[in-house]
Amino acid sequence: MPEFLAVTSRGLIDVLNDEVSALGLQVVSKGAAGVVFESNWEGCYRANLELRTATRVLKPVLDFPAYEPDELYNNIQKHDFTKYITPQQTLAVDASVRESAFRDQRFVAMKVKDAVVDQFREKYSGERPDVDTENPTLRLMVRVVKSQVSVSIDTSGDSLSQRGYRTEAGEAPLREHLAAGLVAMSGWQENVTIIDPMCGSGTILIEAALRARRIAPGSFRKKFAFQNFTGFQSDAWDRIVTQAIGSEVESPGVHFYGFDVSSRMVRMAKNNAERAGVDSEITFATSAVDVLTPPEGLKPGLLIVNPPYGERLGITEELKDVYRDLAFSLKRNFKGWTCWILSGNEQLTGALKLKASRRMPLFNGPIECRFLEYKING
Repeated sequence: MPEFLAVTSRGLIDVLNDEVSALGLQVVSKGAAGVVFESNWEGCYRANLELRTATRVLKPVLDFPAYEPDELYNNIQKHDFTKYITPQQTLAVDASVRESAFRDQRFVAMKVKDAVVDQFREKYSGERPDVDTENPTLRLMVRVVKSQVSVSIDTSGDSLSQRGYRTEAGEAPLREHLAAGLVAMSGWQENVTIIDPMCGSGTILIEAALRARRIAPGSFRKKFAFQNFTGFQSDAWDRIVTQAIGSEVESPGVHFYGFDVSSRMVRMAKNNAERAGVDSEITFATSAVDVLTPPEGLKPGLLIVNPPYGERLGITEELKDVYRDLAFSLKRNFKGWTCWILSGNEQLTGALKLKASRRMPLFNGPIECRFLEYKING
């Protein structure tokens, strides 16, 4: 049975592992690189369509030691890459190199490309695929750590985090897979209301609503890389998509609320929710955090928020007031609620003057963060 590797951001491995298991796929191992699972190609199709916290699904094909360029070239030749695409299609090689004699990742990418291209030349009487770094039919991911070389085939294409519904976003928007991860890490039960008091373009609430509606996150995409492969099983894919659509829920019985001080961001959030097909599940409104109150009659639930971190020089002091205002509203108006904050700045969360009951490490891109839980008791 083939093995595949589902990749995600640092800090989301356990959440992704649970997701892979919930799909009925057999987890082989989990580690810093992601979650390895065993499945036929249909399982790969499902993983690309339905995993909410994965950024990519790879098919590992080679793992070997190499110290010299010829060793790299000769080992690449041990796998038949001509079975995935035709000479009329295109390829690209993405390489990363760490602590290795192969210091230049461009050299590694070129050597791997030469080995693959030579396979095609030999098999097809000189014909070979062209290189297309932007939108290739076949993308190889090569990772070199010291002397160990790992080669995988990208089955996803564009990052799975790029759902397709978010065509409008503000500064430094939260990536979709990470927003889905925050909802999962919060322990959200699907009958519980979520409020985002600084909703920005609405990503956290849209991802929660998609989960509540059982809408597959990949259903917005026009194409996955595996659909370009010569062995693509279109009948199996159609069946998987039909099953996913049949599992969707029209009325999930839960509602979400998003607030932002910017009316422009609120408009963006509404538009994004409409494109995602979950606008009836979310109410967006303009509000500053210092006057924030829950809708009347609402039972205590969750607040999940990704506030600004103040990466730009000199803005940290200004943002402390925003955090103090948030803490004021929480203590005054949200007794009995649980608030989760993605913090990328310890100084700013210190301004809350609240004690976190849990701290989970997480990376938002290159920024090391903590996902903090606060029980609001007054």
